[in-house]
Amino acid sequence: MKTYLRLLSFARPIGKYAIPYIICTIITVVFGTLNLALLVPLLQVLFKGTGDKNLENVSAVSKPETLDDIGGWFTYYADRLYQDLGPYEALKYVCIVIITSVFISNLFRYLSQRVMENLRIHTLLNLRKAVFDNVMDLHLGFFTNSRKGDVMSKIASDVQVVQFSVTSTLQVIFKEPLQLIAYIIVLFGLSTKLTLFSLAVIPVSAFFISMIVKKLRQQAREGQQSYANMISYLDEALSGVKIIKAFNATPFVKDRFNGESAYYSKIMRRMVRRQQMSSPVSELLGVVMVAVILLYGGNLVLTGQGELAASEFIGYIAIFSQVMRPAKALTDSFSNIHNGIAAGERVLALIDEKSSVTDKLDAKAITTFEEEITFRDVDFAYGEKQVLKNINMVIPKGKTVALVGPSGGGKSTLIDLIPRFMDVTHGAILLDGIDVRDLQQESLRNMIGTVNQETVLFNDSIFNNIAFAKPNVTMEEVTHAARIANAHDFILKTEQGYDTNIGDRGAKLSGGQRQRICIARAVLRNPPIMLLDEATSALDTESEKLVQDSLYKLMENRTTVVIAHRLSTIQSADLIVVIENGQIVEQGNHHDLIDKDGLYKRLIDMQQFID
Repeated sequence: MKTYLRLLSFARPIGKYAIPYIICTIITVVFGTLNLALLVPLLQVLFKGTGDKNLENVSAVSKPETLDDIGGWFTYYADRLYQDLGPYEALKYVCIVIITSVFISNLFRYLSQRVMENLRIHTLLNLRKAVFDNVMDLHLGFFTNSRKGDVMSKIASDVQVVQFSVTSTLQVIFKEPLQLIAYIIVLFGLSTKLTLFSLAVIPVSAFFISMIVKKLRQQAREGQQSYANMISYLDEALSGVKIIKAFNATPFVKDRFNGESAYYSKIMRRMVRRQQMSSPVSELLGVVMVAVILLYGGNLVLTGQGELAASEFIGYIAIFSQVMRPAKALTDSFSNIHNGIAAGERVLALIDEKSSVTDKLDAKAITTFEEEITFRDVDFAYGEKQVLKNINMVIPKGKTVALVGPSGGGKSTLIDLIPRFMDVTHGAILLDGIDVRDLQQESLRNMIGTVNQETVLFNDSIFNNIAFAKPNVTMEEVTHAARIANAHDFILKTEQGYDTNIGDRGAKLSGGQRQRICIARAVLRNPPIMLLDEATSALDTESEKLVQDSLYKLMENRTTVVIAHRLSTIQSADLIVVIENGQIVEQGNHHDLIDKDGLYKRLIDMQQFID
């Protein structure tokens, strides 16, 4: 119940939808019940009477003594019509009243459904926004430890399940009990004795239905996890299709995906089997109940022991047969709600996930960079795995610092700590003497540009990829950035120039072209600090030269921290920091480190860097 109520909180402001829905539903229920109640006067007109069991030489019905005797008033006026106009004319008037009642009932049922649909869409929008906004605010470590397909499944599929099951249940929970109460009130009005007997049978039906839907929630949770795994496998297959084919791994990938798909289908079959079983079982129990009432009540009418006339008893049976419809709807909703609750728990878990990198309440905004970046006794660990230990260095403004060392030494992690993609676990990183944890993340990252080894482009035009996150940028500014990045010439040769769509992750461009687009994006941002992970080793000679030339232009007059892969970049750096196993083992310029004859010299001798 707690999960359900919390999911409903995303429907706020619910009053905007609840009040019109309640009004429309009440009118629907009143006139829907009236449609069946009118069967009694209709049958009495057809039987040429009003309440006598003899049905011959009938006398006029007396006027009801109280205003709340609605059925009595209908019977009275039907009898008056019968007496004044004759049976056929009376029958016409009764039919007109029934048609009018049915029209009003269905009109307001349609309006209530419209209101509920608006509430459903409103809830979906709020829930999906809350999930996505929270995911985008999470620290990078969350995405390192999570499967992308699982996150995608929660945002896309699970939210949709919550929308249809939870909000649909909200509709049923209000309308169907109200309809059920209305029917029971009419039944009590017709015969208290028979209705008390009827209600004694209903708990038996409820017991059987509860046994059927008992395990649905656990199965729903397993099904949604399996679906998430399937989405993960699909994402990995589509992202790595080239590698999959290169390694002849297509059969393996097919078997993995199809195996998970088969398991998901198995769970869905079990769930559907249970859900579909509840409907026929409840219908069968309903018919059994009607048959029992028919035997018991019919015997009372036939023997003259009951309080009902034949026409009233037929109307009673007709109304009681409808009692099972809202009862069945409630049964189905309790069956479906397990899907929504299981999906809701997964969605709420993602909303409750907290970022380990947050701004302090008194965090400062920074607009300029004047002096230096300082690493002071910095440690960083992923859980119990120590990645960086006791890092101390200073990066003066306008200087280039090259990070070198064996793979896995912690160079990329060190760079990621500067813009606070993650926070240090010990020590501090200072920007102009201020701990970066005391700065607003947005203002800090506005001071920093990044070009990663892995190019990150979007399925959009070249212009929009360069102008990413800068909506008011002009064509002149974009072309200027592209020229600096040595990208302008190849862009003009594409099919539509800067309006050319580059495909998923830039698939329509070569590696060197993608990298230069990323560099142009960084140039356009024009930040005082650049973080570079050179990515030229996988490029052909011509592309490598163009990209490297672009990087040199990007580094001009900026404070740059670069993970260096080229000897020319290392030699021209103002400071070279050699990192091994998460620790700084050497610092200095190229000539000083060569003279030390340490790890740096060995890396050079092993041709670890190529010029």
